[in-house]
Amino acid sequence: MKVIEYDPKYRQDFIDFNTAWIVNNFGFLEQEDKETFENIEQSLKAGAMIYFAIDEDTQDAMATCMAKPMDDTSWELCKMGANEAYKRRGAGNAVFEAAMQYAIDHGAKRLFMLSNSSLKPAMHMYETHGFHEVKLDNYEYERGDIAFERIISE
Repeated sequence: MKVIEYDPKYRQDFIDFNTAWIVNNFGFLEQEDKETFENIEQSLKAGAMIYFAIDEDTQDAMATCMAKPMDDTSWELCKMGANEAYKRRGAGNAVFEAAMQYAIDHGAKRLFMLSNSSLKPAMHMYETHGFHEVKLDNYEYERGDIAFERIISE
């Protein structure tokens, strides 16, 4: 497995993996999801990066994760999805770590994530990577009921 930065040939995999995961877990895409998928190139131009874990033999995308700036020092990690054929091979963890490092390398002092409390394996991964729950007044997505942040120490 290798982890690469965004390559347009994997654009549809980013959309498909995330769409399948969201629909399988929550039944429908929200408007914010659709806007993200429709504006990938604009997000990249604004500083975001999407990572893919690639199977080196087949060149299939295994997993994906996006890091995007919220402001000068806060970055959101989002749209993490995986190819069902490559479950439990460490690809999700690999793209998550690459996205975190990209954000840190580009000035992040705070990493942020929205999630759902029913997703126990995901929450365990966030906590393993130093994220802690934060309370919000608005979770942006209907499916969002929990948020996490990690403060990057100097």
